[in-house]
Amino acid sequence: MAKDNHTTVTEFIFVGFTDDPQLELVLFVVFLFIYLANVVGNVGMILLIILDGQLHTPMYIFICHLSIMDLGYSTAIAPRMLADFLRHPKVISFSSCVVQFVFFVAFVDAECYTLAAMAYDRYAAICRPLHYTTVMSKKVCVVLGVFCYFAGLMSMVAHTSLTFTLEFCGPNIINHFFCEIPPLIALSCSDTSISEILLFFFCGVNEISTIIVILISYFFIFAAILKIRSAEGRRKAFSTCASHLTGVTLFYGTVMFMYLRPPSSYSLDQDKWASVFYVLVNPTLNPLIYSLRNKDVKEAFQRVIGKTVFSH
Repeated sequence: MAKDNHTTVTEFIFVGFTDDPQLELVLFVVFLFIYLANVVGNVGMILLIILDGQLHTPMYIFICHLSIMDLGYSTAIAPRMLADFLRHPKVISFSSCVVQFVFFVAFVDAECYTLAAMAYDRYAAICRPLHYTTVMSKKVCVVLGVFCYFAGLMSMVAHTSLTFTLEFCGPNIINHFFCEIPPLIALSCSDTSISEILLFFFCGVNEISTIIVILISYFFIFAAILKIRSAEGRRKAFSTCASHLTGVTLFYGTVMFMYLRPPSSYSLDQDKWASVFYVLVNPTLNPLIYSLRNKDVKEAFQRVIGKTVFSH
């Protein structure tokens, strides 16, 4: 009978980062700058790879997909987060919360599989250079790309159904700045034990399966590099993997810290700051990671700029 007296939640209110208006204004400016850098960097990377034919190789096609995913999940969160700095209360409807959650989870989980596909590409390039064009043919690249998005979609369906089929009939204040799994589960008035176990399982499948692919790929890569006799040859071979390794470390380090723990053990006040790293900072750093020390990208940029200038 008590259940009949529950009121279904139709909207949520974000706590955000602080109640101090001056600090909120400072955070708005800082996060706006980071988000704009994220948009410029990732859109620029996407356009550069599309416009320059010499970058139409498996490695850069996957980097293009990575930029799309970075842009996708950061844009699912950042614009509303920035708007919330300037308004009180920070209200989001139940349906908008679901939409935000859907796009965020789909793009983040698709990125896990894309990073694994990139590791396999590096394995093929270094360990099987004579068969590279066959191993990483156009058809294989298309299949891998489609699979990454499909895996992200399936993961999103699982996470969304497990989270939003819970009952929300009591408090509606989310101690976070976006609709994230742990604070949402904390608000549910139904038994969340099975959902927590299944969510932990699906997160583990996504993270561990892709990490295994990455680790196996790099095991063979490092074994092949150690067989190269010249120091210069080893340096060149390793430099082709350095950017990807940096990106993998940043992404998986934060995601594993956030999700590969039982949701009941989360410290929401602490973890919302960690969320800023993979929602805003990591997507902003990726274009820099894959371009700053990359001769191909720099030369492609010069070609594209040159064509644009001379065409006018």
